[in-house]
Amino acid sequence: MSTTTSTARQPGVSVGNWKAGVVSGVAGALAMGALVAAMNLPTVAVAIPSLYTLAPPPSPGVGLVVHVSHGAVLGVVYAGLAGAFGLDSPRKRLGLGLVWGVVTWVGLAALLMPLWLSAVGSPASPPFPNFAIPSLLWHVVYGLVLGGAYVATGDRL
Repeated sequence: MSTTTSTARQPGVSVGNWKAGVVSGVAGALAMGALVAAMNLPTVAVAIPSLYTLAPPPSPGVGLVVHVSHGAVLGVVYAGLAGAFGLDSPRKRLGLGLVWGVVTWVGLAALLMPLWLSAVGSPASPPFPNFAIPSLLWHVVYGLVLGGAYVATGDRL
């Protein structure tokens, strides 16, 4: 006796490629992390590890690991959005990356991060809200690299 299992999907509906989302999120987070470290090392060394009470002492390595982990998770969310919206052209995927970078800046960096750092008693707690322009630049870089990497890997992984 044999059993056949099939999964039905509606034609034209895609769920996105989560593997490409992870790879692309890591690529974006590494690019962003390098830029953040070059422009404001305490953000990587103190603020990011402080989210999980891992600082002080300052630790750029721990901060980068945490940051890249966040980038990977956010890359999976991006992939889900790209699939849900049926974005199949490079231009649309790159555009979503740019928008996703701005959305993560507003929602996570400017609003959630100051509250979170204050709640854990971080020495690097910024004011609330924290609409810092350098942070916008960093998140736009994340989004553009994420989108570009997803264009390159989304149909291959």
